[in-house]
Amino acid sequence: MNARYREDGDDAPLITLPNSQALATSIRATAQVFEDPRSVALLGRIRQVAPSEANVLIIGETGTGKELIARHVHALSHRAHGPFVAVNCGAFSESLVESELFGHEKGAFTGAFSAKAGWFEAASGGTLFLDEIGDLPMSIQVKLLRVLQEREVVRLGSRKAVPIDVRVIAATNVRLEEAVAAGHFREDLFYRLRVVNLELVALRDRPGDILPLARYFVDEYRRRLGYGKVGIAADAEHKLLQHAWPGNIRELENAVHHALLVCRNQVLRGDDLHLSSLQLRRATAPSAPPDAATQLEQALLALFEEDREALFEQIEEMVMRTAYHHCHRNQVQAAKLLGISRNILRARLIKNGEIDALR
Repeated sequence: MNARYREDGDDAPLITLPNSQALATSIRATAQVFEDPRSVALLGRIRQVAPSEANVLIIGETGTGKELIARHVHALSHRAHGPFVAVNCGAFSESLVESELFGHEKGAFTGAFSAKAGWFEAASGGTLFLDEIGDLPMSIQVKLLRVLQEREVVRLGSRKAVPIDVRVIAATNVRLEEAVAAGHFREDLFYRLRVVNLELVALRDRPGDILPLARYFVDEYRRRLGYGKVGIAADAEHKLLQHAWPGNIRELENAVHHALLVCRNQVLRGDDLHLSSLQLRRATAPSAPPDAATQLEQALLALFEEDREALFEQIEEMVMRTAYHHCHRNQVQAAKLLGISRNILRARLIKNGEIDALR
């Protein structure tokens, strides 16, 4: 974990992801500051809970820096010298996630040519960060709960339990309480993970962090580009503060990077910041937005204007895929939501490459 402090003498820490230069196309936030009062309060809470062994649940929108916070909790804990292993639970198919988390023995399934330790074993003595925990299938949630209770894992294809010494930090960009109420997430697992709850505020709601982050990214990218010192003009600062930042810290980083590529005379001006007009409209939208049906109708009209081929098939695919992910990859629930049979849904998901035909 990289942890450093601003050079201007301010005691608000700046934390960054290791190898942040290699994450140019990532959606993750690569830096976090604690200057806004709400961020200062969060940092104080992190310092309180980090030394404990309690599981932590981090909630925040995409791009708010959940992995950064998880790494900082690890760095301030007694496990700091152990491994920090980050796993995106939504990155694996339902058929692979059990093997990835808990490991497998040779011959446990087709293609298992050798035994392999899972991420729990890899993180032993340290911290396991489970990002997008809400994407876990219900069957894996049951096994994860057992692992957290028993402090041991059983590899796929084995009957032997392997003791583990791992602190779990989970993260999600959805309200797990709502997923629990809808039957998509186990209530007992929710409480097991949520011993400590850390909620990350969206960047638009902690404006005191915007300019310090912008200055950091200006300095970071001008060094990468081989520029000298670059200043931020007053009109650019105003534009940065007025934007809604729906993409949070990652969006801010991308905006600053682009602005540095087009700015002149080593000054970043308001005109250099190309912020999405859609995002700007969202920032100034009236308090009563169009209802979902109206928004869908507008989106369909926009698609019709594009004169796409096989448009109906594309829309059907989008509806089925969205329902499937909304139901946390539960085919039965997604089919029920759409009012179609599971076989029809499954056939389309296989056709579109969303699931494997052997599942």
